[in-house]
Amino acid sequence: MLPDFDINFLIFGILPYAVLAVALIGTIARYERDPFTWKTSSSQLLRRKQLMWGSVLFHGGIIVLFFGHLIGLFTPVWVLDVLGIPYGLKQWIAVLLGGTAGIVAFVGASMLLHRRLFDARIRVNSSFADIAILVALWLQIVVGLGTIILTLEHMDGSEMVRFMTWSQSVMTLQINAWLQVINVHWLYKVHILLGMVIVAAFPFTRLVHMLSVPIRYVTLRPGYQVVRSRRRRPLEERRRAFDKIEGKTRRPAAPTAAE
Repeated sequence: MLPDFDINFLIFGILPYAVLAVALIGTIARYERDPFTWKTSSSQLLRRKQLMWGSVLFHGGIIVLFFGHLIGLFTPVWVLDVLGIPYGLKQWIAVLLGGTAGIVAFVGASMLLHRRLFDARIRVNSSFADIAILVALWLQIVVGLGTIILTLEHMDGSEMVRFMTWSQSVMTLQINAWLQVINVHWLYKVHILLGMVIVAAFPFTRLVHMLSVPIRYVTLRPGYQVVRSRRRRPLEERRRAFDKIEGKTRRPAAPTAAE
């Protein structure tokens, strides 16, 4: 059976379920075990103006892209048929709306990436995960814009239906879902694969802050306050010094009647 093995089955038939499991379990585990890391680790005190513009453009564009993909991929095809929406019209809406949002997100992501890579102070205060996830998002946007060029060659919506059917088949646990995308252009496959990589990395990066509104604030879980101390000595050293002083000054308790 090994010679008949198809890498497409592994990537588009099995990998999606592994990615969803990692994202779900990893997110829950991080929220329960390391709640104090559930933050964006903002560097807004450094080059704030570039951060403001880059952040606004990136978040505005990426939010439109996220919900556009969510609605576009998971709306059942029969809904379009019932509403009488031509596939070609939906394709044009996706190209125009997605292309505009993609360009906006690309400009914002480029500003944020330039700021993080070429400002020495910000680079020092950035972790590997901070840089890696931003690079992955930037590449995903670039590849996504590239797929628009391919999409213009088939505006009848046939390829769009393929991706819709694949996404919905994965969610309904249909084992042959991968066959829907086996013959699409390799750039589409790279776009899907990068998307799964980003989803799998979600719990281990600052992307988890996306869930701050529906989880941290809606569920009314108590928050926390970050306090920065000016004391230079480590906490444990200060605690030992305090215990030593207390041990010297503390008077022995008076004996009780039983003693």
